[in-house]
This record gives sequence, structure tokens and C-alpha cells, in this order.
Amino acid sequence: MKQDKPLQRPTTAQLEAELSRVKYKRRYHTVLKSTIYSLITVAAVAVLVATLWLPVLQIYGSSMAPTLQDGEIIFTVKTADFEPGDIIAFYYNNKILVKRVICSAGDWVDIDDDGTVYVNDAVLNEPYLTEKALGDTDIELPYQVPDGKIFVMGDHRSTSVDSRNTAVGCVAQEQIVGKIIFRVWPLDRLGSLE
Repeated sequence: MKQDKPLQRPTTAQLEAELSRVKYKRRYHTVLKSTIYSLITVAAVAVLVATLWLPVLQIYGSSMAPTLQDGEIIFTVKTADFEPGDIIAFYYNNKILVKRVICSAGDWVDIDDDGTVYVNDAVLNEPYLTEKALGDTDIELPYQVPDGKIFVMGDHRSTSVDSRNTAVGCVAQEQIVGKIIFRVWPLDRLGSLE
């Protein structure tokens, strides 16, 4: 018959090392869970903010050139106050279009053959344009903006389809996503928009 070796009791140093290892493992799991919960919370808050208050959009097309270029990423802010010259994003046929506010309900708009815009018989100051054009216009000018609507135009007037065309028409308040306030991409054009 074999003799069993007597059990050796662990030393104090070994017990302390094992206790330290167990405590470290518990702390590690606690910190990991806490970090994951924090990341999920931050992501949820970011999605809510981006959806409800500051939608982030990417520009497609050239209708707002040179102010906004294809591929740029912008922030919008939810608001109900729009001034002529503000750039807004709005829903149109399951798409989001970006155009510049020209005037609002009750104002009269007229556009010359050379593309000069008049609002209530006064020439509209448009320093953001590099070229003027009558563009794709099928409304009868002069045109009075209906109640509850906003008249919008793109900055690249020769290619933009906007309120000058009955296909898009004037924009209702409930169509508006928000006012474009800031460009975040590309980094060399980072900044607020005028």
C-alpha cells in the first residue's frame, strides 16, 4: 500500500497571492461591465441627440455648390425660426434636400431672365452665389409664397430643382429637418455656415 503524501498547507504568501488574484478578477469584471454599460449609455444618448436635436447629414449632389460640396458632412439644428439666407434641410419624396431660404409666407418673389432675385420688389443680396441663372422655373412669376410655407433655392441656380419648380414647390414647416449650422467634414472646410 502506497503512503499518501501529507497535505501541505499553503503559506501566508501563497494565500495572500491567491486572494489578490481573486480580488483583481472581481474588479476586472466589475470595471468591464461598468465600461460596457457606460458605452451603451453614451451611444444611446448620442443617437437620441443626433436624431432629435442635431441631425447629421451628408451632402449628395451639386445643387448647393460652392457653399456645400458633394460628400461633405454637416450638422443641423432643430428650430422653427428661419431667416432669408439660412440653409435648411427638408424632406421631399423620401429624400432630404438642402436649399437656402429666400423668403417666407406672404412674400412676393420675382426672378429676372438673368437670375436676379427680387423679394417684395427689392433685389435680394446674395453674396454666396458665384453665378446667377433662371434655372428650371415653371411657376408663374411674380409668385406669392403661400401661408405656412418657405420659398427655397439652391446656390447652384442652373442645376438646382427647388421652389422655382412645381415638382418641389415651397416647403412646409412639417417637412423641415432643421437649419444647417456647421460643417464637420472635410476637416479643411470645418466651420460654421453662412
